[in-house]
Amino acid sequence: MSDNEYIGFKEMCARFDVTPRTLRYYEYIELLSPKKEGRSRFYGPREIARMKLILRGRRFGFSLEDIRQWLLIYGEKGTREQYRVWIELADRQLEVLAQQRDELEAAMADLLALRNETQTLLKDMETSGEDGAAAAGR
Repeated sequence: MSDNEYIGFKEMCARFDVTPRTLRYYEYIELLSPKKEGRSRFYGPREIARMKLILRGRRFGFSLEDIRQWLLIYGEKGTREQYRVWIELADRQLEVLAQQRDELEAAMADLLALRNETQTLLKDMETSGEDGAAAAGR
C-alpha cells in the first residue's frame, strides 16, 4: 500500500466528524489500529472502512462492545460467520428500536393530550375574562 492511500489523524477526525478524543478511544479499545510513525498516526483503507462500520453501528444504537466483537469475528471466523452474527445483532436491535419507538409514540400522545387540555383551559379563561391567579385564589 502506498503512502498516498493513508490519511493523517486530523484528516480522519475531519472526514468522520469525530473528536480527537473519540478517535483515540476507538484505538484504545482496539476498534482501530492505525499505522504509527513516531507520534504520528496514519489510517489506511482498512481503518477507514472500519470507521464507517463503527459509526453506522453507533447510529443504529449498537454498543461499542457489540461492534468490537462483530469486527473481531471477521478475523477469527471469516465473512460467513460475521454475516450470520450481524443478522442476529440486527434482529435484536430492531426489537429494541421498535420498543423505543412505541415508548416515544406513547409519550408524544400523552404530551399532545396535555397540551390540548391546557389550550382548552387557556381559551376558557380568555373567554370568561378570568386570570389564572385570580381563579386560583377563589
